[in-house]
Amino acid sequence: MRRILWFRRDLRVEDNPLLSQEGNVLPIFIFDTDILEKLSANDRRVSFIFNALIRLKENLKIRGLDLALFYGKPTEVFQWFLAQESHYDICASGDYDPYARERDREVSHILPFTYLHDTYIFKPDEVLKNDGSPYLVFTPYYNRAKAVFRPEHMAESMAVPQSLIPFDYKDIHRIKGDTHTKVPLSLTSIGFFEQSLLPHQLLHPEDKLKQFASKLGTYPHDRDFMALNATSRLSTDLRFGTISIRAVIRWLVEQKKLGVDTEPFFRQLIFREFYAMLLAHFPRLVDQNFRYPFRGVDNNDYFEAFCTACTGVPIVDAGIRELLESGEMHNRVRMICASFFTKNLLLPWQWGERFFAEHLMDYDAASNILSWQWSAGTGVDPQPYFRIFNPYTQSAKFDKEGLYIKKYLPDSGCEYPKPIVDHKQSSKRALEYFKNTFST
Repeated sequence: MRRILWFRRDLRVEDNPLLSQEGNVLPIFIFDTDILEKLSANDRRVSFIFNALIRLKENLKIRGLDLALFYGKPTEVFQWFLAQESHYDICASGDYDPYARERDREVSHILPFTYLHDTYIFKPDEVLKNDGSPYLVFTPYYNRAKAVFRPEHMAESMAVPQSLIPFDYKDIHRIKGDTHTKVPLSLTSIGFFEQSLLPHQLLHPEDKLKQFASKLGTYPHDRDFMALNATSRLSTDLRFGTISIRAVIRWLVEQKKLGVDTEPFFRQLIFREFYAMLLAHFPRLVDQNFRYPFRGVDNNDYFEAFCTACTGVPIVDAGIRELLESGEMHNRVRMICASFFTKNLLLPWQWGERFFAEHLMDYDAASNILSWQWSAGTGVDPQPYFRIFNPYTQSAKFDKEGLYIKKYLPDSGCEYPKPIVDHKQSSKRALEYFKNTFST
């Protein structure tokens, strides 16, 4: 059997189902132009991915394998393989957002395609109500997930002997239509510039787990305090699969044996599962509300102020500065910013979601989209439009000494000398707007 092992959101050799497939194999990664052409040439994520791919190539070579890199549309890449008159099957780990599912459907019409489960703990149809419908509320989903969870859900995928198919693994193969060219193995060959990543962004995920071990016990309390280094910092690694979700679960089991309360962190991992399940069952949520008609009020001036950290609200502007400077944003700050965006500014959540999608290192379609709908009050929650975070009380509670704000907002170069909206007045306006919209 000649198998193409298509690496995507699983950029590692440890605990990877692709390496448990026997036979003659051709490991590949595709720089998908349908995605890359929408990105800035300075996108940090592409640097992160490229570094991960170089490490993956080296680790595969240790196993007697290698990694061929392609640049182009996936359908055209596999059409090119088909034209080589050499039979291949494709193996790839499942990805369940609407773009990925449509891409894989098209690819499956070109060559035989086999899904391997890897990216999440559960498959989209694995944690459902008794009647087979998806949960819309997290807590019942969480309880069901714990009941469904079995040791098999964290079982390690063991590598088996595989024979490498001869190929040119040195260069990047550019495929456009029927044209095949080769370019040197570098970021500039695909139109991107190497970005400086922060030290912890370059840290191996297993080292992150070692550092997190000393913080896990205080995680439930400390995770909300923006100035503290209290989280795992694994979200980007889980997004691109430089560590497997199963490895993280196995690590939690070992921590639990040591007497550490692992439930709060495990709960956050299940939130990731919940959002992935929802987007898989309701693909229209990519840009549509779940049930409510409100879509926001277009205001380009407000949007520009938000995206340039010039709202005049310190915690919001500090959060945007963190995002623009590092590609990261503390989770509590994400909620504050999204609430301010959708409630105080009444901007369409889709605008904010796209802005985050442009900059977040750990951007995951399901988590980002569903989180923005939660903040906007238009998602699966039954009546959440009353939820409006007060950015001032939030920063007073979770950044009491202003350390986070001082770090990312040491000065103010904005043209707004004061907040662009008053919190009390804009909150009242939002409640009236939502109430009137939902009652019509």
